[in-house]
Amino acid sequence: MKPVALHHASRLINHGPTVLVTSAHAGRRNVMAAAWSMPVELTPPRIAVVIDKSTFTRELVMASGAFALCIPGAALADLVYAVGSTSGRAGDKFARHGIAAGSGPVLGMPVLEQGCVGWLECRLIPERHTEEAYDTCFGEVVAAAADPRVFADGHWSFRGDNADLQTLHHLGAGLFARAAGTVQARAPL
Repeated sequence: MKPVALHHASRLINHGPTVLVTSAHAGRRNVMAAAWSMPVELTPPRIAVVIDKSTFTRELVMASGAFALCIPGAALADLVYAVGSTSGRAGDKFARHGIAAGSGPVLGMPVLEQGCVGWLECRLIPERHTEEAYDTCFGEVVAAAADPRVFADGHWSFRGDNADLQTLHHLGAGLFARAAGTVQARAPL
């Protein structure tokens, strides 16, 4: 992974990939899948992610005031489905699934690099109404990194030779689409 300039951080999720939300507080940690995340502001980079109020992840995010969004490549589809289908309240999903995690450079949130193509470490922006009414949490991106084989200089590169690194897009019931190439539009006249 290589650091991503914060002014390009929102591009890591602007195409709507499924993300892994990681959280940690007081010696406990968790990882869950989320299909709904998006950038909401470019400078400073801010994002929104839906995290149901009943989840262990949400409990840890509220306690720590931080979280990370890790962007899995297509090769992690089984893992994404597994961590998105079970709760971490009863045990450490990192240990259960053999997930190696580093620590984010600013807030120390768990960041996943093996099989992931990028991550964003975020400081929670408290917005109690949207958190309670819509399960939507906002975060300011304080650090980001990406795999230069698919994201460099602020741009994605999805090609036939990097299919396992292409992002996942959840279609429901464990079915995912993956980013499978790009189309360059002509410049307007």
